[in-house]
Amino acid sequence: MMKKASALILRRGISTFQSKLCKNDSLFRVHPSVSQALAENRPVVALESTIITHGMPYPHNLSTAKEVEAIVRAEEATPATVGVIDGKIHVGLSSEELDHLARCKSSMKVSRRDLPYVISKGLSGGTTVSATMIAAHRAGISVFVTGGIGGVHRDGENSLDISADLTELGRTPIAVVSAGVKSILDIGRTLEFLETQGVCVATYGTSKNFPAFFSPQSGFISPYQVCNPEEAAKLISSTLSLGLQSGVLLAVPIPQEHAAAGQQIEQAIQTAVTEASAKGITGRDVTPFILQKVNELTEGKSLQANIALIRNNAKVGSQIACALSKEMNKRKLRNTSDHHGKKSESDVVVIGGINVDFIAKGKTQTLLFGQTNPGSVCQSFGGVGRNIADSLSRLGYKPLFISATGADSHSDAVLNYCKHMNTSGVARLQDQSTATYCAVITESGELSLGLGDMDVHQQITEHYVSQFEKQLSSATLVCLDGNIPVSTIDYVCSVAKKHNINVWYEPTDSEKACKPFLSDAWKSLSYSSPNLAELCTMNKTLGIQTPEVLPSSLDEVLSVAVALSRPLLEHLHCLVVTLGAHGVLLCGEHDTGSVNLQPRKQKNSCRCPDGGDPPGAKDRHLCPDGAPGCTDVPGISAPHRPCAYLRLCGSQ
Repeated sequence: MMKKASALILRRGISTFQSKLCKNDSLFRVHPSVSQALAENRPVVALESTIITHGMPYPHNLSTAKEVEAIVRAEEATPATVGVIDGKIHVGLSSEELDHLARCKSSMKVSRRDLPYVISKGLSGGTTVSATMIAAHRAGISVFVTGGIGGVHRDGENSLDISADLTELGRTPIAVVSAGVKSILDIGRTLEFLETQGVCVATYGTSKNFPAFFSPQSGFISPYQVCNPEEAAKLISSTLSLGLQSGVLLAVPIPQEHAAAGQQIEQAIQTAVTEASAKGITGRDVTPFILQKVNELTEGKSLQANIALIRNNAKVGSQIACALSKEMNKRKLRNTSDHHGKKSESDVVVIGGINVDFIAKGKTQTLLFGQTNPGSVCQSFGGVGRNIADSLSRLGYKPLFISATGADSHSDAVLNYCKHMNTSGVARLQDQSTATYCAVITESGELSLGLGDMDVHQQITEHYVSQFEKQLSSATLVCLDGNIPVSTIDYVCSVAKKHNINVWYEPTDSEKACKPFLSDAWKSLSYSSPNLAELCTMNKTLGIQTPEVLPSSLDEVLSVAVALSRPLLEHLHCLVVTLGAHGVLLCGEHDTGSVNLQPRKQKNSCRCPDGGDPPGAKDRHLCPDGAPGCTDVPGISAPHRPCAYLRLCGSQ
């Protein structure tokens, strides 16, 4: 539990919405609504964009794209249309970005092979099935809805013209919901190729008939069949749990009321295929040409059928995504229950702040003060203590969270969001305002200005917390954040000392880091997670010399962090020192090639670890003065301390 908790503690009280799966980098842009939904384990449906750029004429393409997104939202899922804009892969598009792609005359059709070129040139384009699968999987999305997938082209046994969609399904673990394979392709060979790639194929509905886009029947049979969203979700969940690294193709027949025109459309397709062949049209240009030609020959009936099947796929795919979200959450709860057994729900207590956060993000790198800047504002819920309790709750623990809010609309909102947590220890005070925090950040995410109203945290008093002394005295772990009053920290530490309880202190910021160190309360702490500046504050408070300027190079940072950790390890069992881009330094007692995170019952006598460093980690031994492995920093005194062991866990 301690290893998981230390990894998931969020340092600032802004938000827990960012997930490592959907973390933006220089090439990917994940829309905030998508990031938030993924972090909250809510259903998300990926949508491709070649239907916008190459599948339909304007304005049908734009209206259809917006309508499909609306259908996804109506089913209580979050749409994530994928596209490439100016060399950046976007997972989730704004209305303006959708309109840009719909109107753009120079958009490229972007498959797996095209992604490097389009990105390197800073171009825009619509993503095909394969490229959309790559982006969706990168973001952590498990369900992707499209019209129809590509396949083996007619005469493909000679031309080897096989869509990258098929190989992508064989190497990317994502469920693709489509109306089968376009009827202009060789459906039989396509199914054979999917089998070779190890792709699980199932028809959705009452029949195993494999659909052919405009027609509910292709003359071929799917290997499997699922009747409803729940069965489909279990199939996808099993695939993901097995770790096969291959996808699932769910073939959804076109609604019966639109299938009647199928025969006329099929005849038009044959005519269009013949004309394409006569004109020498090949490769990626075939499908757009045929779809446009078929639309002309059927006087728009094929376009209507195309839109109808996409709407239906969006509805079915969203229902499957919702069922999958429930199924995955059930599995997590079962696994957690199996792992933790009958553990008490209140054996972990978290005491700290709870905030309503407002994040104002500018659309420019430089913000001009004194005037209105273009940007966006979103609300989220944070507070360091709340973030810790939230993380532990999502791990399957049910910590008792003790905090204070006002009796206002902000309190209603945040407590409603925290229904999955045990908030029975949160006081709602009539004469107080719920803590709020506003961060103004630049386009790149740099903080320009922060404003906070945190006065209510001073109401988390010793008197109030003492009402929960029974829970505190029986807890296996108590987590404190630096927002609470010094007297409350002293009280909790005294209870911890009396009952031999492990206490984790998250200092929150460099000004608040000193609180336990103003008295001997800090000697009752077992764990703490400061950054380098907060570690300096802790040492200064104890009267220990610290550097006037914090170092920047990795070697200097490590040397200072080592020296400043030594005095605290006299009583603390473990320090988790966060070093920004340099990574995280675990400081504690050496145990078989690593840092022992298990609580110690008594201090061990000084002993240095033997043997070489474990592979795959940068390790440093922390020993008394003069002993092998000792690291000293000029200008910082280093009295005799117990031996400790440090590991640099990695960057980011």
